[in-house]
Amino acid sequence: MATPIQASSSSTIGETSDGLKVQSHVSIGANDLLIVGPGVLGRLVAEQWRKEHQDCQIFGQTVTTNHHNELEKLGIKPTLKGTEYEGKFSYVIFCAPPSQSPDYAAELGMAASHWNGEGSFLFTSSSAPYDCFDNGECNEDSPVVPVGKSPRTDVLLRAEKVVLECGGTVLRLAGLYTETRGAHTYWLSKETIDARPDHILNLIHYEDAASLAVAIMKKKVGGRIFLGCDNHPLSRQEVMDLMAQSGKFDKKFKGFTSTTGPLGKKLNNSRTRAEIGWEPKYPSFAQFFGVSK
Repeated sequence: MATPIQASSSSTIGETSDGLKVQSHVSIGANDLLIVGPGVLGRLVAEQWRKEHQDCQIFGQTVTTNHHNELEKLGIKPTLKGTEYEGKFSYVIFCAPPSQSPDYAAELGMAASHWNGEGSFLFTSSSAPYDCFDNGECNEDSPVVPVGKSPRTDVLLRAEKVVLECGGTVLRLAGLYTETRGAHTYWLSKETIDARPDHILNLIHYEDAASLAVAIMKKKVGGRIFLGCDNHPLSRQEVMDLMAQSGKFDKKFKGFTSTTGPLGKKLNNSRTRAEIGWEPKYPSFAQFFGVSK
C-alpha cells in the first residue's frame, strides 16, 4: 500500500508558498488514480473508484487552486497542472473540457506522460464527432466528421488520436445530466430557444457516465473507442415535455422557435454494454424523472 501524504487545506501538491512548482514526493500505488479535471464527472469517478479500491490514493489535477479545499474534503489529493510525480500511474482519467486549453491535444499528451502504460488511460470525449445530422442511427463504429470540416470536432478528434496512439482508451459520452445540470436546465432558464424542437438528443446521467468510465478502466482495454449513452434518444421537445410532466420544476418552458438547422443522431451503445458488462443505473431520462415513457 502506498504511503499517504499529509494534506491540509493550506497545502497543495505542486506549489509552495511563493508559488513555485515542486515535485510530489509521494509513493504511487498500483491502484492509485490520477484524475485530470476533477469536476462533477471526475469527482463521481473518484467516489466509485474508491468503492472498488478502498486503500488507494486519488489525485485531482487542476489548473488553479480554486476548488482544492473541496477536493480535500472528498478525499481527493489536489495537485496543480505541471506537478512532477516520483513515479507514474497505472490509472489516469482525463475529464477536463476543451474550453480550458488552447491546445487540447497537448493537454492529453501531458496527461499521458503520467501513465505507465499498464492499467488504463481513459479520455472522456464527446459523441459530437459522429457524422450524422439527420436524426439517423449511430453506434461506436459510425463514421466521424472529417478532420478540417469543423473546428469543434477537430479539437476532439486530434485529442482522441493522441490517446489512441499511446494505447489509451476513448469514451465518447452523450449529453450529461442530473436533475439540476444539463441542456434541459439551460433551456428552462431561457424560456424560449431559437432551435428546432425535433432535433434528436442523446443523454447519460453523470453517475452512469462515471460508472461506465470505472468499468472500462477495470477492463484495461487499450486503443479502443467506447460510447456512453442511455439508448433512449429524445427530441428536444420530448425532453422539455418530460420535465413539465415530472412536476419538479415551477418555471414553464415556452418552446423552441426555429424550423431550420441540422438535426441530431440516435446513438446506440449495445457493443460497449456487451463488451464491458455495463448497464446504466438510470435507463432513461424519463425514468430518472419518474415519468413513464
